[in-house]
This record gives sequence, C-alpha cells and structure tokens, in this order.
Amino acid sequence: MARLSSRKHANQSNKSSNGSGQVRIIAGQWRGRKLKVLNSEGLRPTTDRVKETVFNWLNPYLTNNHCLDLFAGSGSLGFEALSRFASFTTFVEKDAQAAKQLKANLQLLDLPSERAKLVNGDSLQWLKQTPSEGYDIVFIDPPFRCDLLEPSCRLLSENGWLKADALVYIEFENEGAEPELPANWSCIKSKQAGQVNYRLYQLS
Repeated sequence: MARLSSRKHANQSNKSSNGSGQVRIIAGQWRGRKLKVLNSEGLRPTTDRVKETVFNWLNPYLTNNHCLDLFAGSGSLGFEALSRFASFTTFVEKDAQAAKQLKANLQLLDLPSERAKLVNGDSLQWLKQTPSEGYDIVFIDPPFRCDLLEPSCRLLSENGWLKADALVYIEFENEGAEPELPANWSCIKSKQAGQVNYRLYQLS
C-alpha cells in the first residue's frame, strides 16, 4: 500500500510480460492460480512466505466464516481466505484502478455475490457505518506511514464490526511506535519479516 493505498512489497509479486503484476493463491480450491494485480508504485501484495505463515495460523478458523479485507489492494489475503473455504469476504479498496482489477479477479474466479462483495471506497469512512452483522476474521494491511492502523482498529471495535470471538490480522512497519489497539484484543501470534511486523489478535 505505499502508493499509499494498497498492499505491500510489489517487488515480491511476479511481473507479467504486459507490465501487470501477479499474486499466487497458495492453497485451497484455487491453489496455484495466479491473479493479475495493478502494477504501480506502492502496491505491495503480502509475500507468499508471510501469507503461508498467516494462513497456517488461520486455517482452523476459516471454514464457513465471514472475512473483511480492508485496504484490500491486490486482494491477496481475501482471495486466499475464499480459496480456503471462508464463506464470504468483503474487499474494501479506495483506489479506482485497483478496485477495477479486484472486480475482474472476482469475475475470473466466478464468485457470486453470496460469497464476495467489493467496496470501492475509503476504509475509514466505510467503517463509520453501523453494520448489519459483524465479521469473524478481519485483515488490516494499511498504507505505511499514513496513521491508518489505529483508527481502523478503533472503528472496528467501537462500531460493532467484530463478532464476540473475532480474529484480527494486522501488518505494520516496525520503525514506528507500538500501535495502541483496543484493550480487549489479545495478541495470539506475532512475527517479523524484514521491515514488517505481522500479528494475529483475538477478542477476549
């Protein structure tokens, strides 16, 4: 997200001959499928190595659960969740071109509206709404150095977006201060890869 709006490490995604990037689904029903992503400065899909670790953490919880992919960018995490049989994922992405590519990938995978929803809008503004129901799993990988992580977590907690035992995955740069997160979130998994900290929290 350092076009300041999408996912990390663009140099970790494969480049196709036409200049677009690609992300690979690493397991599940679409294992090995490669999806095009917007190839622009700062679009930084989560690396396969990090993604494999994250989904090893999440695998016991994914089946039949509802997921939310904020600051979706390439949609790498949301698509991986769907491939591993999450029942529904909402993708929220502000950038119009990135959202257009997300829509194309949803169509490529033939995902019906009962399994996926795309919101082309600002994540913080979208979180100010009152949801009809909460999510089981949320992915938060905001643009670095834009002070979006803490307000995202606060809005999720305050506005009822999370179910009682929800899991929240976050990524953030390790050069900054420790993020202040809601008091009832317990860190259950934590790792670092290069300049990136990634953690899994559970509501307690």
